[in-house]
Amino acid sequence: MSPPRRQASLPRIAPSPTAEPPYDDDRPAGDTPAMPPYVQGTLALALDPGKPGPSAGKPLVWGPPGAVPDERRLRALAQAVAEILSGRRPPASVSCHLTGRVQAELVRSGKIIDSARPPRAGRAHVSQPEDGVVEMCAVVDCGDRSRVLALRLERRGVRWLCTEFETSP
Repeated sequence: MSPPRRQASLPRIAPSPTAEPPYDDDRPAGDTPAMPPYVQGTLALALDPGKPGPSAGKPLVWGPPGAVPDERRLRALAQAVAEILSGRRPPASVSCHLTGRVQAELVRSGKIIDSARPPRAGRAHVSQPEDGVVEMCAVVDCGDRSRVLALRLERRGVRWLCTEFETSP
């Protein structure tokens, strides 16, 4: 006679930590780590532009005219552009957020940022010089040195598209 079977327990769902570091105003007082850990793949986008990824086609913001894009999405866009400029991401991966001219400029510029480790965009500093226009800059940590990345976005319908970018040499 075989021994009685023990009933198997069901798997449980455990919460995962957030992939983005908190903003300065999200942290409790006295909790200031030197540098949040680098998490590989936090901004993974579809490498094949023909296949829609999870965020493909989504605008940076939905809302009334004049609404400023979400700061976390702006930071993610700056991170993606920094990775493109370092040669670690194909320009087609963010083509839905760029005008044709800016995408061609990214392709033509090639690898501007030369660093041993992946670049990391800091907090986005956003200004709105006029309705339908957002200008932002972020410091990009490249390991041994830092660079500045500036982006200009204009609202086209319900979408925000990057119309200009500039970085320090």
